[in-house]
Amino acid sequence: MRSDAPVSTTTLRGQLQRCSINSATLGHRSPIDRVARRVADAGFGWIAPWRRDLEGVDVPSLRRQLDDDGLRVSSLCRSTFFPHATADARARSIDDNKAALDTAAELRAACYVLVVGGLAEGSRDLDAARDQVIEGIGTLLDHAAKVGVPLALEPLHPMYAADRSCVSTLRQALDICDLLSPHDRRFLGVAIDIYHVWWDPDLFEQIGRAGRDRRILGFHVSDWLRETGDLLLDRGMMGDGVVELNRIRRAVDDAGYDGPIEVEIFSRDTWWTRAEEAVLRACADRLETCC
Repeated sequence: MRSDAPVSTTTLRGQLQRCSINSATLGHRSPIDRVARRVADAGFGWIAPWRRDLEGVDVPSLRRQLDDDGLRVSSLCRSTFFPHATADARARSIDDNKAALDTAAELRAACYVLVVGGLAEGSRDLDAARDQVIEGIGTLLDHAAKVGVPLALEPLHPMYAADRSCVSTLRQALDICDLLSPHDRRFLGVAIDIYHVWWDPDLFEQIGRAGRDRRILGFHVSDWLRETGDLLLDRGMMGDGVVELNRIRRAVDDAGYDGPIEVEIFSRDTWWTRAEEAVLRACADRLETCC
């Protein structure tokens, strides 16, 4: 049964300053300072760097450039996985995530995205993996509050449960938020990525719940291709696939979210082969016409 959800055709035309480009959308091909300049020149107001793009980069200098370019940081991607076979490995993961939170604070990122990991090495115990995720996020919460960067738990499509995320639905992510931080909602919420949740029959109900609980910290857009060639590296540009992009975006807005809308497209054989300026033009056009 089709749920009651917004069906407005109002798009993001004229709202590029609200929109963000995740650096993965450009394929990690250029230095982050060059990517940032191109994102700003294309009219976007936000950028979301991946940690790999910051290796060897002087972060304070990058932050000054972003200020000069008029760019804010919608998120820092992404966390080190939490589930591991040994306590020492889990402790190293926590330390690495704390260091990343420090970097996110230097960038004044709106949130730090948690992609939590799947099964521990050699394990078939999904419940144990989820327990380790809950423990790990709980351990990070104090540091997130200390540096002032919220944790945005991003559920991933269930095809990734084994290797990338044992948290597969928005309901699961919100249940973890309620368990770990039932009253103080400032530093733990969710990132809603259309690619991962568009299929969920419970989606609109859970978007409404996330809005009522003030848990929406990020919103990512791309598209799901009907005949995708790679489940990781063949995301579609908005409008090229089957997702009701505008309907979902309106539901998120109606739930009270007014933050950045982040384009995150992994596309090894299509968009990553095209000039960065052409990709940015396509992103701008599709945001304004499809989202």
